[in-house]
Amino acid sequence: MKTSNAKAKGRKLCQELQGKLLASCPTLDPSDITVTSSGAPGEDLKLSKAARDLYPFTFECKNQEKLNIWAALKQAESHALNTEHTPVLVFSKNRSETYACLKLDDLLRLFLNPKIKVDS
Repeated sequence: MKTSNAKAKGRKLCQELQGKLLASCPTLDPSDITVTSSGAPGEDLKLSKAARDLYPFTFECKNQEKLNIWAALKQAESHALNTEHTPVLVFSKNRSETYACLKLDDLLRLFLNPKIKVDS
């Protein structure tokens, strides 16, 4: 696959996540959650303070047929270093559902009290 096609595939997943996050909170403006350019360092979605208050996460999106999940998780965790945000890996492949992966302890904290900010 050409690099430009692979980047477009990844950008499509980021845009899907952006749309779902915005749809789940109609008080947010589209400028509150933006997709970063391909190859830019850091997380794949930039969140405003208003969006970050609702979603205290850093998102790493991967749309790949063969995903090295450990490397992708390490990348997501590196984006959350020195922040109070929880790293979340969002991933998919062709003709597949989209999944999200986070540490079990973070998931349990969300279940126990969804209003709590989750520490990494």
